[in-house]
Amino acid sequence: MSKFTAPGLSTESADEVAGILQERLSALNDLHLTLKHIHWNVVGANFIGVHEMIDPQVELVRGYADTVAERIATLGSSPKGTAKAIETDRSWSDYSIGRDTAQAHLGALDLVYEGFITSHRDAIEKIGEIDPITEDVLIGQTAELEKFQWFVRAHLESYTGELSHAGASSEKEAADAAR
Repeated sequence: MSKFTAPGLSTESADEVAGILQERLSALNDLHLTLKHIHWNVVGANFIGVHEMIDPQVELVRGYADTVAERIATLGSSPKGTAKAIETDRSWSDYSIGRDTAQAHLGALDLVYEGFITSHRDAIEKIGEIDPITEDVLIGQTAELEKFQWFVRAHLESYTGELSHAGASSEKEAADAAR
C-alpha cells in the first residue's frame, strides 16, 4: 500500500495504476528477453538484417521497462523486476521457437507483438480514466512498438499485402507458415 503518490492522485488510484503497471513491467521484461532470444537464435539467408533489426528493439523495450518501473515507484509502490515477478504476472505462454530461420522467428514475433500491443492498449484503456500521465507513457510506448511490428511484418508481407502466416493462432503455426 502506498504511503505517498503523485500529486492529484489518491493512494487508492495510485495503487490501482501501479498494479496494472506491474503486469506491464513483467510483460516488458519478458518481451526484452524474448527479443534477445530471437536475436541469438535467428539463422538463414536474412540472418544479419534480422539480427541487427532486433537489437534496437531490445534496447528500447529495456528502456520502457525502466520507465514503467520508475513510474510505479513515483506512484509510491515498489516495482518488481525479478524472474519470479514475470512468472507470477504471466498470463501468456513462454516463447516457443528455438534456433530457426529469420522468417520463422519473424512470423512468431508478429504474434508476440500482437498480444503485447493488445494488452498494452487494454492497460491504456484502464489507466486513462485514472491517470492521464501514465496513460501518455503507455501510448508513446505502444506507438513505437506498433512501428516495430510493422518492421517485422514488412519481412512477412507478400506483394499483394498478405502476411505469410495469416490465420496462425500460435507461434509454432506462424513459424511454420512463414518458413
